[in-house]
Amino acid sequence: MTEKSSSKPFVFGVVVRKAESGREWAERARLVEQSGFTTLLMPDHFVGPRFAPIAALSAAAAATTELRIGTLVFSNDYRHPVVLGKELATLDVLSDGRLDVGLGTGWMREDYDRAGLAFDPPKVRFERFVESLQVLRGVWGEGAFSFKGEHYTIDELVQEPKPVQKPFPKFLFPGGGPKMLRLAGQYADYVNLTLRVRADGSAPDESDGGLESFLGKIETIRRSAGERFDRIAIGTSIQQVGIPQDKANWSAVNLARQADTPQVLLGDVSEMVDKLRYWRDTHGLNFFVLHNDKDLETFIPVVEKLAGE
Repeated sequence: MTEKSSSKPFVFGVVVRKAESGREWAERARLVEQSGFTTLLMPDHFVGPRFAPIAALSAAAAATTELRIGTLVFSNDYRHPVVLGKELATLDVLSDGRLDVGLGTGWMREDYDRAGLAFDPPKVRFERFVESLQVLRGVWGEGAFSFKGEHYTIDELVQEPKPVQKPFPKFLFPGGGPKMLRLAGQYADYVNLTLRVRADGSAPDESDGGLESFLGKIETIRRSAGERFDRIAIGTSIQQVGIPQDKANWSAVNLARQADTPQVLLGDVSEMVDKLRYWRDTHGLNFFVLHNDKDLETFIPVVEKLAGE
């Protein structure tokens, strides 16, 4: 069992995928900001109805003044880190330092297949991700940067602009498998706990679910992070909120194995608030992301109760 943790202030994000117009997108971003959320986050996939993240995050930043912007998460395989580094440094400047960099290996096989990209084994994708992290940190630093790895070679590159945030923007990592969890303990500022993904990239691995597995992931981060643990905002995506229309069928909702984790928040506002406080005060989780903005109306009262607490 995870030992009782000192309390960290709550941080809330919400994933927003698209809107019907630029005006509607700006209004959505302002609603998120005014409702007490810290961060507007976007996914990074080719398949499905969703905006491209860099352009949309730029628009969200322009429509707001304090709201942080970021991804959950950029797929490393889709962009060379030098290209991504340039784009993100520019976005950090244009947002006055409000960027959080969510970055993962890339996992969804359908994206790769439909775009004609090679889908390498998990080990290769992870090693490439680790190198990409080094390159991003390097090109955001001062002076010329060189790097020679298995996947990237950089030769005396001086790249501008530099990010506003120093030494660089905060990193958000997904946390499913043990390698990524250990890396997150060393480098991440935010961690979003997830299910492991099947090696073939077809879907999350549901055999990884359940309370014991979820608690084990927190412990893996704790062991890797050491004294950094209390400085990392750790949490998860909230997949289900509120009171189901069919109360008799609560046990049959999706993600039933996750019902004891904060990924599923069933009940009224006070019950949802109490569950999040328990996970923050007992297990050190304080970073909660609403998975779908269609649930904003249900979840805003929870954020209003807890934001900044």
